[in-house]
Amino acid sequence: MSQPETLPAFRIIEHNARFVVIDKAPGISMHKDDQAAGLAMLLAQELGQPVWPVHRLDRMTSGLVVFALSAAVAAELSAAFAAQKVSKFYLALSDHKPRKKQGRIEGGMVRSRRGSWKLTRTDENRARTEFYSASLKPGLRAFLCRPYTGKTHQIRVALKSIGAPIIGDPIYHEKADAAKPSVVQPDRGYLHAWHLSFSLADKACAFCADPDRGELFRLPEMAALLAGEWRDPFALRWHGTAG
Repeated sequence: MSQPETLPAFRIIEHNARFVVIDKAPGISMHKDDQAAGLAMLLAQELGQPVWPVHRLDRMTSGLVVFALSAAVAAELSAAFAAQKVSKFYLALSDHKPRKKQGRIEGGMVRSRRGSWKLTRTDENRARTEFYSASLKPGLRAFLCRPYTGKTHQIRVALKSIGAPIIGDPIYHEKADAAKPSVVQPDRGYLHAWHLSFSLADKACAFCADPDRGELFRLPEMAALLAGEWRDPFALRWHGTAG
């Protein structure tokens, strides 16, 4: 697989008086780390004004992120996320065959080793994800995931728990180990925040950003799936409420 792409940290999807929605590049942290400015700082510099993040994506994850442009809007949107009144759909790719092709993954989330999490059969820090999957080609499967809770590493752990870790995941996929020079490293972690919808001041807001970063996300089989069977994720049968 080719080397990671050098791309802008984000592109703006929506910019209005109350909030900004951006499409985040993979490999960018939400906040400043030891090596580089974080996404919030970069966006504030671009806009020339302060921004308030109301949710987050992991460093490896690309896709839709909302930033409020005032403390009041930040409080309203944060409350919507906390109350699970936001609908989110994620896309992921795995090179493993899952133990089931669709359904629900539910359990407690507890800390494990080296910054990882694991799924348990308890109710502690309970996480719930529903998903569909489809074969793109031999050895490559796409997942459409709808999380109903917002736990750290939720989708990454959920797919790992059914035997389908995400390609390029540095924690949960055994091939994403830089200490193994014989293994061809993926060009990114293949998790993308695809759809996001919420209400603000009684106005419905919905956004979509197709994944375009990473050679596997650009496969024609992926484009056909997003234009066909998964074109409208809300039309699929989901069993929970928005979250």
